[in-house]
Amino acid sequence: MTTRIIGTGSCPGDHVVSNGDLAKIVETSHEWIYTRTGIQTRHLSTGLGTSGMAAEAAKLACDNANINPEDLDLILLATSTPEYCFPNGACQVQEKLGAVNAAAFDISAACSGFIFALQTAGSFLASGTFRNILVIGADDLSKITDWGDRGTCVLFGDGAGAVVVRAEETGCFHGIMKADGKKGKVLSCPARSEGNFLTGKTPEMGYISMDGQEVFKFAVKKVPECISQLLSEQKISKEEIRYYILHQANKRILEAVAKRLDEPVEKFPMNIGEYGNTSAASIPILLDEMNREGKLDRGDKLVLAGFGGGLTWGSVLLEW
Repeated sequence: MTTRIIGTGSCPGDHVVSNGDLAKIVETSHEWIYTRTGIQTRHLSTGLGTSGMAAEAAKLACDNANINPEDLDLILLATSTPEYCFPNGACQVQEKLGAVNAAAFDISAACSGFIFALQTAGSFLASGTFRNILVIGADDLSKITDWGDRGTCVLFGDGAGAVVVRAEETGCFHGIMKADGKKGKVLSCPARSEGNFLTGKTPEMGYISMDGQEVFKFAVKKVPECISQLLSEQKISKEEIRYYILHQANKRILEAVAKRLDEPVEKFPMNIGEYGNTSAASIPILLDEMNREGKLDRGDKLVLAGFGGGLTWGSVLLEW
């Protein structure tokens, strides 16, 4: 058995914020942001939050797949911004969908989260444990962003993307997941810690911090290496890949990966200009847009790749 995507959906944040809007609250400009990142706008959530956006994307994915939520066996939510420590966000989505027969849990791998969740789903399908799985990437990054730090606040947006995957006899599905915990501080966000009556400290949430140069060097080295390893192991040539659908972190990173793979940048679709970096949501949002615009044909071979905090990275080869 293999894994095939049978439906997609997405839900960006409800409020569009331009580079010019950010220039009113932090020392920056449209030109400064766009030339360094390729970002022009980002969508921020003012009400739905992580689980709300995830549920909206999930509903659309189920409709697109022509599947009733009651027929889902499992819900996987990749997120770094759950609204609660518990219940997990996937259980919140289960409630909102009425997916009463689905198990549900979250996966935390930052911007690689959707790739890790998709491969987790693939393993369950291959083993025969489940047949219909909802995989969601969703993040409400505006809630953990320091809006006074122009090095990070210009990068991020909120959103959710979802796919329904099913076990099928035909097609291909293979993946790679990797991590390097030694470099975790390069891109991090502290949670509640070090606070109790013994320490005398009050637990506090932190903000995203990032060493931009280190993240750039990490991404442009590890992502093409990972993709090349995947294609080599599966004996697939680059010419057989129609699109490389990568995490939308920075236009210059995507262009650098294309160059290192010696592939035309046209095979690397981008929507970062509109949405910014939406973390685990970026790949499924882009996938949903391409699906609904009729850019994907049955049998197309796609490579999906993500990279982010952890540090984590991974790639998936699949057939549409």
